[in-house]
Amino acid sequence: MRSAPYRPVFRRLAPRTLRGRLSLVALTTAALLITALTIVFNTVMERQLRHQADDELRARATAVAATVDTNGPRVSVLEAADDQPLDTNVWIYAGQRLLERPPAATGNSPLTRTAGRIAARGTPGCATVRAAHQRPVRLCARPVPGGHATATVVTALDLTPYQGSADALLRGSLVLGAAVLVCAYVLTRLAVGRALRPVRTMTDQATQWSAVGSDERFGTGGEPVELARLGASLDALLDRIRAVLRHERQLTGELSHELRTPLTRIIAELDWWRSRPRSAAETRAVHEVIDDAARSMRTICDTLLRDARDNAADASAAPGTADVVPVLRRMAQRLGTPAQAPAVVETLVEIVVAAEDARLEAGVTPAFLERVVSPPLSNAVRYARSTVTVTARRVPGGVAIDITDDGPGVPEAFAGELFQPGRRADPGDGHHGAGLGLPLARRLARSVGGEVSYDAGHRPGARFTVTLPAG
Repeated sequence: MRSAPYRPVFRRLAPRTLRGRLSLVALTTAALLITALTIVFNTVMERQLRHQADDELRARATAVAATVDTNGPRVSVLEAADDQPLDTNVWIYAGQRLLERPPAATGNSPLTRTAGRIAARGTPGCATVRAAHQRPVRLCARPVPGGHATATVVTALDLTPYQGSADALLRGSLVLGAAVLVCAYVLTRLAVGRALRPVRTMTDQATQWSAVGSDERFGTGGEPVELARLGASLDALLDRIRAVLRHERQLTGELSHELRTPLTRIIAELDWWRSRPRSAAETRAVHEVIDDAARSMRTICDTLLRDARDNAADASAAPGTADVVPVLRRMAQRLGTPAQAPAVVETLVEIVVAAEDARLEAGVTPAFLERVVSPPLSNAVRYARSTVTVTARRVPGGVAIDITDDGPGVPEAFAGELFQPGRRADPGDGHHGAGLGLPLARRLARSVGGEVSYDAGHRPGARFTVTLPAG
């Protein structure tokens, strides 16, 4: 519980960039590794130096033991030609009796007491003691066996030079470790910065392209796997942003265009009504016109908003292919059921799907194909007397779908306004549409390079042709 207040401090101290965090992780890992290696290295070197000191002490003890005679009844020390080096830091014991000691050592000095203690054991052994001025001194005992008497030689060695070497090695390893850490941190920042440079570039480009709905894309050729996956994700995101921007512009334009007419009617009726006093009948007529215009505006808004939601849901801007014949048959089966038959058709309309090639593919998604074909097909089913024929055929560079019905056809006076939003040939035919189906179908088809057209010369009935790019 007490560590909770410190978490904000740690978060503030932690680097905010990925480059800084990766560099910190690399620095921490290198520091732990170098610390462990430094401890192991200095421990091994300290043991090695101690072993060297013990070997030198044993060599001295062997040399001094050559001057000790233990063959007689008593231990005696032979005088050598030059025994001054041998007498330095050497104690000789006969049993527990001290025969010789260094001239500088007193009987109660720490070195003499330690030498007597290890000599009393009667076995080879070593010990370390702090002498004057806290100098570390190493003492080693070597028994000298004999016939009637035994002796023990104890030699001493000042460890100050060895300790200095160990300290120098420790300081050198610390300096080397610090230099390695600095180099590792600098090289890691440079390497990470160089590795993340394409990511920063891609981020800046994606921000710029998304703001203007550009056609530029990253692609995946020649890039590492990670950057290729990032580029593919950003390309997909840019495609969705571009589609959203396009749909937004289309929705805004269509709302502005379609709502202008009913709003103009409302303003005109109000201006006419306010120009002079009106009778109750004229006021009711104005109210009816305003009510009709308002209902038309609501229908237009509902239709366009539903179309915008459908566009966003089916991601029609994304590339894809659709097997045309199965999609058409599925639509015919759905529209030809009694539950879907229009009330104005007294008998069930038969929908016939024919194709010159069963493997016709359009370069759009199945949902997109249905959205383009559905308005002319629904109109054909609505006005047909008995039969609607849907024919799919191949054309140069695309697929053409002919939708033919045996109904009354489109009035010649209305043919020019057929694809104008909000226009209907007969508003009193019992169909409550807003006159936006065919215009939306043509707009969608043209967005992928296709077309929706009406054959004015076809008799009897009506024939619409939907053209889409080949898959």
